[in-house]
Amino acid sequence: LFPLAVRGSEGLYMVNGPPSFTESTAFQRDSGKNCKAVGFSKDGSLFAWCNGEKVSVVNVTRAELLHSFDLPKTVCLEFSPKNNVLATWQAYATAKDGTAGVPNLQLHDLRTGKCLKSFIQKKMQNWCPCWADDESICARNVNNEVHFFENNNFNTIANKLHLQKVSDFVLSPGAQPTKVAVYVPGSKGAPSFVRLYQYPNFGGPQSALANKSFFKADKVTMLWNKKATAVLVVASTEVDKSGASYYGEQTLHYVGAGGESAVVQLPKNGPIYDVAWSPNSVEFCAVYGFMPAKATVFNLKCDPVFDFGTGPRNAAYYSPHGHILVLAGFGNLRGQMEVWDVKNYKLISKPVASDSTYFAWCPDGEHIVTATCAPRLRVGNGYKVWHYTGSVLHSYEVPSDEEMWQVFWQPFLDGVFPERAVRYQAVPSELPSAEPRPAQAYRPPALRNRPVTSSKLHEDEPPQNMKPQLGGNDKPLSKTALKNQRKHEAKKAAKQEAKADAHQGPAQVKTPQNALQNTVPAVTTGDPEVDKKIKNLKKKLKAIEQLKEQAAAGKQLEKNQVEKIQKEAALLKELEDLELGV
Repeated sequence: LFPLAVRGSEGLYMVNGPPSFTESTAFQRDSGKNCKAVGFSKDGSLFAWCNGEKVSVVNVTRAELLHSFDLPKTVCLEFSPKNNVLATWQAYATAKDGTAGVPNLQLHDLRTGKCLKSFIQKKMQNWCPCWADDESICARNVNNEVHFFENNNFNTIANKLHLQKVSDFVLSPGAQPTKVAVYVPGSKGAPSFVRLYQYPNFGGPQSALANKSFFKADKVTMLWNKKATAVLVVASTEVDKSGASYYGEQTLHYVGAGGESAVVQLPKNGPIYDVAWSPNSVEFCAVYGFMPAKATVFNLKCDPVFDFGTGPRNAAYYSPHGHILVLAGFGNLRGQMEVWDVKNYKLISKPVASDSTYFAWCPDGEHIVTATCAPRLRVGNGYKVWHYTGSVLHSYEVPSDEEMWQVFWQPFLDGVFPERAVRYQAVPSELPSAEPRPAQAYRPPALRNRPVTSSKLHEDEPPQNMKPQLGGNDKPLSKTALKNQRKHEAKKAAKQEAKADAHQGPAQVKTPQNALQNTVPAVTTGDPEVDKKIKNLKKKLKAIEQLKEQAAAGKQLEKNQVEKIQKEAALLKELEDLELGV
């Protein structure tokens, strides 16, 4: 069973996952309507929540209460990776007389229940200290420098990383040695930069593992891969000065721990909606470009591996094992999902989860939850559990006068669930298919009795392996290669035509007018300039034919018209040369 925690106006409770979907008896429902903060530990064994009166911590597997803390105003809480510490945050408030408020970030020892340390943390953004996976170090950003603590001893700052103004940092996942990615925003014409360090070597720019500087960045998102060999940096500006995008402007950078860095070249202009590392750490997927958005998988050299074409999407989600990728369009899109087998790049299913505000893979890599939550959407709140083959296995809608605020799976450590072979056949379900009826487009009364014509604003580009192949070569050709290929094909066609004319013999010699009529459907050369010249030459020759007809009819020609007729042989020679590509 893979339990789901559900939080809303109906209270906080847990539901057993597939196949039963009954309410879990391991957790007693908290019916309070004021539950603001909830969270599982990384291995899923512990669960904590604040119900507006106190913070409680339970062991889910043994269904027993471990600790209770008198912190009624807690709005955020988080477990350390090895369950030794619980961090809680309450909104910061100054005293009435204007003096500094009391510390609002508490770190609790989960073995003894005692408070290890309290800090003043004014901002909610990045409130939680960051631990290495083995808890050997813990770091937090204090006044633009990063303070490091070792072995959960928060009374002594073991190390400091001090740069001009560290705005954000991310610790690498996995085993020692821990690496740190830091972001320093640019100022006074100087560029912003991201640097990678290996803890505790912080002795200036020379000690950095890698450095990537760039302009056009008001904020960045840094994403480590699972093996901690590289970081993807999405740099964003709040405003796109060209006026092309409402979302500002984004660029994607790759920074390797070995010192290599690159700008990831995205073939379509527009916003970068989402970037996700594959759990195998050697590929990543980007969703980008003006709608309909493109999605592409890149390798560590930032070369495209597979292009999914275009579609209504703004998010990418790899399964925990990395063998399946879901491309989805949520938020202001209709909730269409494409489920892909990443090893073979085959489409498995295309379910639709309308009005979804949340998506998450189950740790087993087989099931998915989608949800419509308040306050993003106040009506139609509820959740659905799917199998990735497109079947809806369970659906729950809250009563119309209630709201659902959050739903999420109980986590499990990597390796608990083995990877299973990919299935393409839809898993049987007792619930009807979730295919929505296609909405009929509005048609004005005058057109209602007429045949329906397609009025698509744009055609979606198919995925790379579904495009019609020119020569069996999967790789997209460069512009120059395409141009050369067209020229070569045009030359070949022209030569074949010339041979055919030669075989027909002298009895078949045509007048220039007939020859012209025969070349009207001529093959293009592939070079727009040459095609233009050929078109103009044909126009001139046609005009000469008309003049010759007028002269034969007895019309007196002007001097310049007679000169035009005299140029006919030269024009025919030029036309022949161009069409043969000489």
